[in-house]
Amino acid sequence: MSVTVDLDLLREEPSADPVADLARGIDLLNEVKGGERGATLRIYRPSPTLAFGQRDVRLPGFESARMAALRHGFEPVVRKAGGRAAAYHQGTLIIDHVQPEPDAMLGHTIRFQEFGALFADALRSVGVDAHIGELPGEYCAGEYSVYGTSHSGTASQYDAAASVKLVGTAQRVVTGAWLFTSVLVVTDSAPLRSVLDEVYQAMEIPMDPRTVGAVEDLVPGMSVDAVTESLLNTYRGSGKWNLDT
Repeated sequence: MSVTVDLDLLREEPSADPVADLARGIDLLNEVKGGERGATLRIYRPSPTLAFGQRDVRLPGFESARMAALRHGFEPVVRKAGGRAAAYHQGTLIIDHVQPEPDAMLGHTIRFQEFGALFADALRSVGVDAHIGELPGEYCAGEYSVYGTSHSGTASQYDAAASVKLVGTAQRVVTGAWLFTSVLVVTDSAPLRSVLDEVYQAMEIPMDPRTVGAVEDLVPGMSVDAVTESLLNTYRGSGKWNLDT
């Protein structure tokens, strides 16, 4: 029998220090692991950040990529979880879900599947044709990325039926707890596309900039607030969490 988990909601403002924003997630993970707090859902809109993966740092083009991020106004940081470089800004939602778990590694893959489904459901609720899977040439590629498809051609910068990545996910597991971080791009995809294109070229990693998109590219007029409320309603309707608002 599944157990419904009480989930404390934290809506936070970005600190204007992307390093501190990343560290805050790890701090929450340690607090949950140590029993200082219960399961927590943290949501915030970040300052412009270019989050590199651990493997990126070892590439010959990393320094050039870091300088490219700065030229575009994105603060370069290196995150502990996740794959390749990802960019985000205040048109993006960062969602940190932290939860205690006696054997946290056991459900590692299942969590990617379940959260992918949750985000796809939330996006469908605001009119996105959302799916789970890796797009050819996507940035920070992942098997459980969430992408959206335009069939109407209303998103002028894409061909009809083009698909764009909307949600990337990463996970950090420690003894007794896990942190699942998701990056959901809602508005203003153009600067993300520009900086990621230059950063990936500097690192000589193949990436198709046409796969960089936002919810508003597929559903014109969509706002961060509307997507946030859809996500929270999807959490409430999942039957898995009691969301304390």
